[in-house]
Amino acid sequence: MDENLEEIRKNNVLNLPQRPAVEIEFQDLTYTVPQGRKGSKLILRSISGKFRSGQLTAILGPSGSGKSTLLNILAGYKCREATGTILINGEPRNLKEFREIARYIMQEDLIQPLLSVDEAMMIAANLKLGKHISVEDKSKIILDILELLRLSNTRNTHTNKLSGGERKRLSIALELLNNPPVLFLDEPTTGLDDLSCSQCVSLLKQLAAGGRTVICSIHTPSAKLFSMFDKVYVISSGQCTYQGYGPEAVPYLSTLGITCPTHYNPADFIMEVCSGEYGDCQDKMVSAIDNGRNEFIKDSVVPLFESTSSSQKMEIFEIVSSKEGKNSSWDQFKILLMRMWVQMWRNKSYLLLKVVLHIILGLLIGNLYIGIGEDGSKTIFNFGFFFTCVIFFMYIPMMPVLLSFPLEIQYLKREHFNQWYSIGSYFCALTVSTLPVQMILGSLYLSMVYIFSYQPLEIERIVPFFAICFLTSIISESFGLLISSTLNLLNGMFVGPVMMVPFIVFSAYGFGEGYASIPILIKIMMRFSYLRYSFEALVLVMLRGRKLQCPEEEEFCIFTDLDEFIEIMAMNNSVIWVDIVALIIFLVLVRSASFYLLRQRLTPNKTFMALQYIGRFIKTRMSEGR
Repeated sequence: MDENLEEIRKNNVLNLPQRPAVEIEFQDLTYTVPQGRKGSKLILRSISGKFRSGQLTAILGPSGSGKSTLLNILAGYKCREATGTILINGEPRNLKEFREIARYIMQEDLIQPLLSVDEAMMIAANLKLGKHISVEDKSKIILDILELLRLSNTRNTHTNKLSGGERKRLSIALELLNNPPVLFLDEPTTGLDDLSCSQCVSLLKQLAAGGRTVICSIHTPSAKLFSMFDKVYVISSGQCTYQGYGPEAVPYLSTLGITCPTHYNPADFIMEVCSGEYGDCQDKMVSAIDNGRNEFIKDSVVPLFESTSSSQKMEIFEIVSSKEGKNSSWDQFKILLMRMWVQMWRNKSYLLLKVVLHIILGLLIGNLYIGIGEDGSKTIFNFGFFFTCVIFFMYIPMMPVLLSFPLEIQYLKREHFNQWYSIGSYFCALTVSTLPVQMILGSLYLSMVYIFSYQPLEIERIVPFFAICFLTSIISESFGLLISSTLNLLNGMFVGPVMMVPFIVFSAYGFGEGYASIPILIKIMMRFSYLRYSFEALVLVMLRGRKLQCPEEEEFCIFTDLDEFIEIMAMNNSVIWVDIVALIIFLVLVRSASFYLLRQRLTPNKTFMALQYIGRFIKTRMSEGR
């Protein structure tokens, strides 16, 4: 190895923990996907290969060849339907342990918005490096990585204002903080100009020269980029057609009788060959290297690192078993909570919109029901007022979640897959982060409508009134999470409002003398509406034990005795604490279901996977039936 590469290696691991080399080998890897009545489609066809430490490896292939699938399987992102053997340093891969040492940088640059580069790096460092490393040492590590990736000038720039190349480099920087020995990248040059592509590949080559195993899928690189890769693995129709040093691909094809035109991009040429533009050469190419079991290597091409010795094979996993440096769930919760609050506070336009919305609706509804709380001639209007409050605290908290959480799940997928934090810590932080804004804006709205409607200024009524509305708000938000954890944005925005219709219908249905004649099935369904418990509790808190004065301009007021009114509405046997306990039970059940579905979406168990398979099968059959 020359002095330049040795110097690069030293610089790349500065202030970062040393890691042993990791070599990845796969044998007879096969992957199929179901296709309804047509059976299944074979994506990968018993391919084999070996990716060495210290090398930058590119997986190439025409569109639909299976290169992204191979990358996903090797990274452990999508591997349940795959068959074959994957070895790490000669040992069968333990997926849980392997995910501790490998990082997957996906094609989309999913970086948390409204944070500066420095803040995003420090939050990631706090999550990844733990408390045993001081803030000063973390800052040094961050500075070294940003200098290495040429991001030092963007430290105070918000992530949503970075260029495409800067965002790509920041994605890599975030995963380099704990110096992972294995890096997977899905088409890192997509969307970049020629200069940014060259800088990105040059950076990856430097990272590989630092002793890491760097594997990326790439789509038709230029001749310059193609020559920079230490190893190229070409896939066509799910089979390996070439494995070896990039510039040796053209001599390899010439040995098979396939000649590259002069001054032609070798990457373009090999893609055209794989696409069949030079005849049906795939079988010949696959046979020449035995579908990846052999490698075309010239004597001039020397691996940067020696193969890992047998004494080192399990050293990498001994690092994994050590708990030093790992954050507790409580530490993760605090870091994530502060990040969410910072992002929430900086989203000024959204906060202002919510404040204005609450004020406008507070003024509108407050004036609509003005003075009803003391007017004996408008007792029935209180029913409408309480119902309006319930509907407000159903839709207002739920709709933003339906809109924003599907995008948040994309960030969550990347960070959780790369072992930043546990799902439990994230979900607890998410639950707590929204409470302050909900409480403040909810109090703003309730204060306005409460005063405008002349409700009694008694502390024993005000506190339960606010508490019931807040409980309703949190349950509604939980339903939004429940839906968004399962469905995408489009389906969630349709299902959410429609799903709430039965809850609304049964919340106010059957009050009065007609309750006894309601069928038992409907009565059971009514008890599954959390809005009914909210509505009933508000009526009991605000009306029980009160008498209203009949205005002088009214000759007669029917319901001045509100206890009599409650009896007529068939609520006299209701108990307020039962309604509140029912709301709390709803909150626990819906939140728990939201967490379970979110967890299954990220790391599904066998039962959930079986349900997903059945769903895909039914969907395929329905589409074929059309």
